Amino acid sequence: MSRPVFADLPCADLAASTEWFADLLGRDPDTRHSGDLAEWHHPGTAGLRLRRDRDRAGQGALTLVVADIATRRERLIRLESGVTPDAGRLRVQLRDPDGNLVVMEGD
Repeated sequence: MSRPVFADLPCADLAASTEWFADLLGRDPDTRHSGDLAEWHHPGTAGLRLRRDRDRAGQGALTLVVADIATRRERLIRLESGVTPDAGRLRVQLRDPDGNLVVMEGD
C-alpha cells in the first residue's frame, strides 16, 4: 500500500514562509507541529512540509502541478514581481522568502 509523499522545504523564518505559501496555495496549513514545521495535506497523494532549518534554507526546489493555474495568475503576480509564464506549458517560476525555487505548472 502506498502512502502520500511529502515535499520538505527548509526555511529560516517559518512564520514568513508559512504566510507566503498560504497565500500561494489559497489556504492555511493543515497542521503545525511545535514551532518548527507546517504541513499542507493533499489527501491520498502528497503534501508539503515547511521545516525550520536555517542552515539549508533557500536550497530547495518544489514543483506544483495545478489544474487551475490561469485562475491563480493574479495571486502569482502579487507574490513576486517579474513572474514570467512559459507560454508553451503555462509554467511559472517563483522564489519563496528564503529563495527556494517554486515552480507551478498546469492547464
